[in-house]
Amino acid sequence: MTIIIPELQVYEPPKAATSNKGPTLRSRLLGAIIPVVACLYVGLVILTPALSVIVQAFAKGVEPFLENLSSPDLLSAVKMTLLTAAIAVPANTVFGLAAATAIARKKFRGKALLLSIIDLPFSISPVVVGLMLVLLYSPSHGVFANVINSLGWKIIFSWPGIVMATIIVTFPFMAREVIPLLEEEGWEQEEAAKTLGANDWQVFWKVTLPSVRWAALYGLILTTARALGEFGAVSVVSGNIIGETQTLPLFVEDAYKQYQTELAFGAATVLGGVALVSLLLKLLVENLLEHDKKLHQAKTEG
Repeated sequence: MTIIIPELQVYEPPKAATSNKGPTLRSRLLGAIIPVVACLYVGLVILTPALSVIVQAFAKGVEPFLENLSSPDLLSAVKMTLLTAAIAVPANTVFGLAAATAIARKKFRGKALLLSIIDLPFSISPVVVGLMLVLLYSPSHGVFANVINSLGWKIIFSWPGIVMATIIVTFPFMAREVIPLLEEEGWEQEEAAKTLGANDWQVFWKVTLPSVRWAALYGLILTTARALGEFGAVSVVSGNIIGETQTLPLFVEDAYKQYQTELAFGAATVLGGVALVSLLLKLLVENLLEHDKKLHQAKTEG
């Protein structure tokens, strides 16, 4: 007896109808509207306020603007800001490079915890950072009040507190820019240098640091820009004492509250100029970093 098995047919879903037509009117409108909305948003939120500050700063001409820049209180605020950046930026640069090298090249317990601590200033308000420093180092009710008073130190309402607050808020930038590049580069070159007899210090200066130079410079620019423009944490620990503990951002607020609008807008223009220079340097370093990545990929593929 012959058994006939019916042929099974595989179900094929219907194919979507293809069209050779170009983009529809709706997609064209969306493609045109989205850039316009983005430009309008940036213009209203960023460009318009920035331009208004510049217009107000030069409302009475260039000479009054230059006279305002020669104000003793403004110069004192600039000096305090530069002093703070001169201490905070190198400190975070050294720490950031050391932490990035350790995280990317070493295996140790607590690596995830260290990464979380480095990212902590991103999630904490700068005002809270200032409050934490006050609770620790206040000479009247701080945790370390007895030690500070016995040594005769003054941290809160003085420049050490300003520097500490600035270091904390600028803490992550250097490490977070260097770590991804070190992990991408790998450690074959470092291992080869050690095989040839180089010590750890020579490997860092001759191999590691040159390979991440543009990322380190990028992190340095971001750290400097944030240090110069920090307001929240510094306003809590400085006391905003004119001529003593007043940084440039604090000076802008104080001058505006005192109805010295031209002086406030002039100082704000100086800060804006620093931000613009930082932005241009940032774009330049980004291009150089992208160029280095392309060269590295070409060498790897070759």
